[in-house]
Amino acid sequence: MKRKSILLLVLIAIGVGGVVIPMMLKTPNSSPSNKKETAKDDFLEGPPLFEEITKQTGIDFTYQNGEDNVVFAIIESLGGGIGVIDYDQDGLPDLFIPGGGYYEGKIVKGHRCKLYRNLGNFKFQDVTKEVGLDQIDWCYTHGAAVADYDCDGWPDLLVTGYRRIHLFHNEKGADGNRKLVEVTKSAQLNDDMWSISAAWGDLDGDGYPEVYIGHYGDWGFDMNNPTDCVYHNPNQRDVCQPRRFKPLPHSLWKNNGGKTFTNISNSVLHPKAGGHGIGVLMVDVNNDRRPEIYVANDTDDNYLYHNTGKLGEIVLEEKGRISATATDDRGNSNGSMGVDASSFNRSGLPSIMVTNYQDELPCLYVNRCKGNSIIFTPSMTITGISVIGGNYVSWGTGFFDIENRGWEDLLIVNGHAIRYPQEKFGRLQYPVLMKNIHGKFRAFTPRGGSYFQERHNARGVAFVDLNNDGKLDLVVNHLNAPVTILKNISETNHHWVGFNLIAKDHHSLVGARIIVTTKNGEQTEKQYRFAKGGGSHATTNDWRFHFGLGDNAKIESVVVEWPSGKNQEWNSIEADNYWTLTEGDAKVEKAKSGLVSN
Repeated sequence: MKRKSILLLVLIAIGVGGVVIPMMLKTPNSSPSNKKETAKDDFLEGPPLFEEITKQTGIDFTYQNGEDNVVFAIIESLGGGIGVIDYDQDGLPDLFIPGGGYYEGKIVKGHRCKLYRNLGNFKFQDVTKEVGLDQIDWCYTHGAAVADYDCDGWPDLLVTGYRRIHLFHNEKGADGNRKLVEVTKSAQLNDDMWSISAAWGDLDGDGYPEVYIGHYGDWGFDMNNPTDCVYHNPNQRDVCQPRRFKPLPHSLWKNNGGKTFTNISNSVLHPKAGGHGIGVLMVDVNNDRRPEIYVANDTDDNYLYHNTGKLGEIVLEEKGRISATATDDRGNSNGSMGVDASSFNRSGLPSIMVTNYQDELPCLYVNRCKGNSIIFTPSMTITGISVIGGNYVSWGTGFFDIENRGWEDLLIVNGHAIRYPQEKFGRLQYPVLMKNIHGKFRAFTPRGGSYFQERHNARGVAFVDLNNDGKLDLVVNHLNAPVTILKNISETNHHWVGFNLIAKDHHSLVGARIIVTTKNGEQTEKQYRFAKGGGSHATTNDWRFHFGLGDNAKIESVVVEWPSGKNQEWNSIEADNYWTLTEGDAKVEKAKSGLVSN
């Protein structure tokens, strides 16, 4: 979180030594399937895309950061994410929401978190007590990372927070219902530093997911609690900037067959000094089925850990600077927060999106990896991302196909990190929507609806089809304001398809790639999705893989490249449904909808 002036460059800097080379962005499969989309302002007209429906859902919960105690602690700035988890496996996405925290004197305490069960048709039930989360002695919580860490077929939950984490195992209770049982101590996951985000993914190929936990700084009442931070008003104290705090080393925990974890940070992670870690994402950037780790650090270089180990070992090479993903296109470290990855240009490779602080552009690193050559190009201007400008402090972000056109759009949610920013920035800020027009982005925030026409202090945002109608909805968490549910009401007749993937023995999916092929006239079109761990801001998104198909009702083929190294192809999948695809099984089954009994 820092201030810089922006210099917008049309030339994209790649390489080292200040060499600037003009690059053309190749966008495969990019010929328009709908000529109206190429009209200059056509997409800005039309009905709203989202409707704010929170009150009718039964969800009434607020992340509280404790700022009413007037401590001005930096812990209050970072907010909370969202955890999408189908804890009861009925096919409907449930929602875990961190609660934040407060202070008792100089003791940092945690508010209760909530779990809401999805009943269908945008109705939710508070099941916090039923699953056993009502009696937890919570830390000051931030994020939620969902994964089946013991490969038993049921999703588990990791919650990050101040100097403590919580690991919950999903198991059957005595009453026959699912419970989330805390197993942090018995799993030996003894992480006692301040953590914001975490990401799960199998790094050594044994099927069991490791977990990377991003740590922030050494703030505390008794160790580093400056009281002299002022900005625009010399008489007004405010939250201190992150560089007033020593960055903490991050941690990587090896999964020991789904039973315990071993901290292997010192032997695997370099640099060991760490950074002010906020965003964490695991995704395979070079199509070798082994996930890399990308870390968004606040005012420090971002990390890209290339996974180079052989089967059965974990070897990570930090290539942030070499790959051109550590800094912006001028070589500056940014105040980075949120992160996502997408083949937004249909290249077949995941490019990386990172949100940043005010006076900095969000960064879009276009993927140009080939084999073990890990290289990206910062491409904010040529892709249109730079029109967002530097007036925002940005957090949660993600690519998603709003109207099922076949191109993934982009959302960024915003809100200032300090209490009293300059008036031109404001503490409450508008979200930003960008439409993907064949690999180039155009702003179209006004189409979002009423929520997008108001200012918010947003943090995490989850992308999830809450009612299984094939249109992705949004769940947004804020500082000291209720969680918001945004129903996708886009008026579209476009087709879609979605997949629930099950790897052999319920092994981790992170590292998989899914390819859907359709035809637009005589032209073959391919879209790509990637199994990812982490992302957005301290958030876990819908576990399913969603594809908009435009006017193409016929799917030519679906290929899943499993992390095990096997490929499978299906040729008889119908559009406008969710399907379950199981590794090694040629059958295609309709995924559970959870709607039959509601």
